[in-house]
Amino acid sequence: MAISSAERARETGPKMKGIVSQSVKDVLQSLVDDGLMQNRMQVVRENQRTQSAQLDDLKEQLEVEAASRQESTERTSSLSRLSEAKSELVELEKELLQYGACDPLVLEDKKRALILAKEAVARWTDNYIILMSHFTRQYCVDPEDIRKHLGVEESYEDI
Repeated sequence: MAISSAERARETGPKMKGIVSQSVKDVLQSLVDDGLMQNRMQVVRENQRTQSAQLDDLKEQLEVEAASRQESTERTSSLSRLSEAKSELVELEKELLQYGACDPLVLEDKKRALILAKEAVARWTDNYIILMSHFTRQYCVDPEDIRKHLGVEESYEDI
């Protein structure tokens, strides 16, 4: 079995020169770590070269595309119409926000919420009436006492 030069140095170095073996291990480990760092740096540099080449290609394509779009009256008028249309769209969206309360979808949502609220009122009123009748019949409690306990005012009217 062949002994590598690193192993040989680790074994013979401390014996010959009186060096602590742990320091030899630490130095060898740092050299190995430096080699790994060099490998990582090489990979990063290669990635940088690749990215730079892609960037150069994209810049070249951009120049080709810009050169192919020569200024003409038709292109200039189309760009100005596009700009006008975008600004008009922004203005119309602002105006639409002002009329948001009259939006049919908003109105439909409000109608649905109103129906749900009406159903809830009817349910709670029914629950109140059932509670009142139960306590007045079962326990002969005065309805006025129940109203006071529940915090129901005299102006309460059931639906």
